[in-house]
Amino acid sequence: MRDPEITLRFLAAPTDAGQSGSVSAGRVLEWIDKAGYAAAARWSGGYTVTAYVGNVRFSRPVEVGDLVEARARVVLTGRTSMHVTVQVSSGPPTTGGLEPATQCLMIFVAVDGEGRPTQVPTFEPRSMEERLLEQWAQRRAEVRAEVQAAMERQTYSDAGTAPREVLRFLAAPTDVNWGGKVHGGIVMRWIDEAAHVLVTRWTQNPRNVAIFTGGVRFYQPLRIGDLVEVEARLLHTGPHSMHVGVHVRSGDPATGELHQTTFCRTVFVVLDDSGRAAEVPRWEPVSEEDRALDEHAVELVRIRQRFGE
Repeated sequence: MRDPEITLRFLAAPTDAGQSGSVSAGRVLEWIDKAGYAAAARWSGGYTVTAYVGNVRFSRPVEVGDLVEARARVVLTGRTSMHVTVQVSSGPPTTGGLEPATQCLMIFVAVDGEGRPTQVPTFEPRSMEERLLEQWAQRRAEVRAEVQAAMERQTYSDAGTAPREVLRFLAAPTDVNWGGKVHGGIVMRWIDEAAHVLVTRWTQNPRNVAIFTGGVRFYQPLRIGDLVEVEARLLHTGPHSMHVGVHVRSGDPATGELHQTTFCRTVFVVLDDSGRAAEVPRWEPVSEEDRALDEHAVELVRIRQRFGE
């Protein structure tokens, strides 16, 4: 039987740090995607693409110099898909003691040389732990469908007055993955960076960090040389949190015609001098679209609470 699990181990470098001094959430998302890809590629025996990333909760920061362990395991398979859990742990290399920093569920699809979905080996649980993980992944499909339906009901247009930031650039050769497309982890780093710029301008404080990223669905591949547009929009503020919706669009720079590549929601907090979440400026919805998106952010919180997340 194929091994469903793989573990990557490495040191967090100074170049991985964000504005807070700890490793940026975007870099951790890159690591998550790489570990998940390694597990999915080993299981399928070929190239796979990231289709979905959900429920990434950052429980503690990863510090520069930490020994990092990204453990990925296939827990459920469909005909062409693989559900992979990834847990990232870290700690000082001098002690070897690693503490969980984040975990999530990812879905990968195996594809052939023409980019068409191809069948994968069926995963058969071998232990009680693996059976429980398989059942958990099956239950996640219900909340994923409800979250996706809620997201697709929303309208994002110029009628909204919420603060927003847009980053535009070309996808570089250094962003490529093993299949010649832009790596899903790179796209998730762009999402984190755009949200960081928005939150920094809103709060006038660069010491902000993502504590949650969810509903990351990849609609189509992004290619080297594409014009990329990453738009972050403030959806809702709580006493200490800011909920941000991020759209990634891409297309031919010659025509300027862009198509949606990825969408997700992320939640940020600002850190005070003691490292705790500080109060943030309140945003008041103005237009009908503003109010709908504000309620949408609250609805997503309710959905996840109902499922015990």
